[in-house]
Amino acid sequence: MARKKLPEFTAKKLLFDYLDMPYHGISIMGPTEEELKKLIPLKKTENYVVKVDQGVKKRAKQGLIAVKISPYKLKHAMKEFENKGYSRFLVEDFIPHDAVDEKYFAMERTREGIVVYMSQFGGVDIEKNQDKVTQLVIPNSFRDLSQEMLKQVAHDNIFDNKIKEIATFLGISEKMLQRFFQFFEEQYVSFLEINPLVVRENEVYLLDLAVEVDSSGEFFVKKGWTAKDFVEDPSASGKTAEEKFVIQLKENSQASLKLDVLNPNGSIFTMLSGGGASITLADEAYNRGYGKELANYADYSGNPNSEETYLYTKQLLSLLLSSKAPKKTLLIAGGVANFTDVRVTFRGILQALGEEVEHLQKQKVKVFVRRGGPNQIEGLKMMSDFLLKYDLYGGVWDQTMILTDVVNRAIEYIK
Repeated sequence: MARKKLPEFTAKKLLFDYLDMPYHGISIMGPTEEELKKLIPLKKTENYVVKVDQGVKKRAKQGLIAVKISPYKLKHAMKEFENKGYSRFLVEDFIPHDAVDEKYFAMERTREGIVVYMSQFGGVDIEKNQDKVTQLVIPNSFRDLSQEMLKQVAHDNIFDNKIKEIATFLGISEKMLQRFFQFFEEQYVSFLEINPLVVRENEVYLLDLAVEVDSSGEFFVKKGWTAKDFVEDPSASGKTAEEKFVIQLKENSQASLKLDVLNPNGSIFTMLSGGGASITLADEAYNRGYGKELANYADYSGNPNSEETYLYTKQLLSLLLSSKAPKKTLLIAGGVANFTDVRVTFRGILQALGEEVEHLQKQKVKVFVRRGGPNQIEGLKMMSDFLLKYDLYGGVWDQTMILTDVVNRAIEYIK
């Protein structure tokens, strides 16, 4: 059993279904131009909240939430978060309220049962008000919270009394609280936190929701989360911003996208299709005594689309241009693809190269390409024409060129 975090967007969609409440949040990845189109329906006269949605704790104190901003400023706010290494964002309506309206509510699964935490003093300063948090334990022996829970609890006076006590304290209906418990059980939730919970004029708002689930419950969950939904705080991984971005990109793609930094100041940067190509290249570089010059391990395969390839290449170029090596090469190589469209992926690569062409020229970067697969003739011609035009050409070949020979060409350049 492992506790895994769900994105707030995913958690709210699931919970709001249990509560029979509409949810209008918008999940944004990237933020790419395609994703930003989701913001078009937003009312231009309303204010909104945008926040990082990657399982990050204490977002407000880390400056990872922007509140009361117009639709015109959402893109800028997300760009600032992106510069800090984040790539998943949540946009919601801004709900005006006073601090006195903010309450705290949490549930945690323990051996003894479900521990409920609640306080009339919620919000960003909840930690300063720990002494004002009430704890109430609902022992396992008091509960039988199956899918028929709503029918059963009426016959369990002890549990029913607990429900009434908690609901009265929070100012919400007993029915809503019962639905919280139903969600908690049926979705195999280990931890749920709402902070703040705002109750005003018979309206209930779950402004911030954090949910962790038991990963071993995936098989039993029906119409809920899957392992693909799990997120981890990128700032806790020890990885570069570029590596973190690719991890998030992979979570929302059917393609295989991997990027690991080996030597940030290396000379040989690679963008390879397939793990076999990466091993072959690495072996040849080490055999030639240039293993330490390999800057990264990379894999883009499984038929990524142009936008995914563009975003991936942007991260790789960010690493390349930051390297302090005196001479640098970029190897775009792989075997003969069965499904990955060479023309489509090269279109994304060329878009990224085009945006950084002046910096690449200034650093005298040379690009070496070896690729085969669907639409390879058009793709290789596009690549060759571009590299020749901007003096980035190291060489462009199809699968008739031996992969190890491409590595040797790159090594000869950096000598």
